[in-house]
Amino acid sequence: MIDREVNPVEWSSFMQELEDANEHLAKLIADINSAPDYDSANLRVDLGHVFSHLNRAWARRDLTRDFTDEEWERASFFPNDLDPV
Repeated sequence: MIDREVNPVEWSSFMQELEDANEHLAKLIADINSAPDYDSANLRVDLGHVFSHLNRAWARRDLTRDFTDEEWERASFFPNDLDPV
C-alpha cells in the first residue's frame, strides 16, 4: 500500500476516494430512510456511485502517480483482484 509520507499526493487521492464513498453512502442511507418513493432505480445509481469510489480507492492503493484518463475509467469498475467475503 502507498505510504502517506513517501507519496503524500497519491495518499491524498486514495483517501479522497474513501471519504467520498463514505459521504455518498451516508447520503444514500439518509435518502432511503427519508424518501418513501426511493426505489431500485435510485439505489442502482447511488450504490453504483459508492462502488465507483471504493473501486478507485482499491486501484489507488499501490499507485505512486495519478491515473491516466483510461486508467480512471477502468478503475471505476469492480476489480478482478478483490474477492467479496
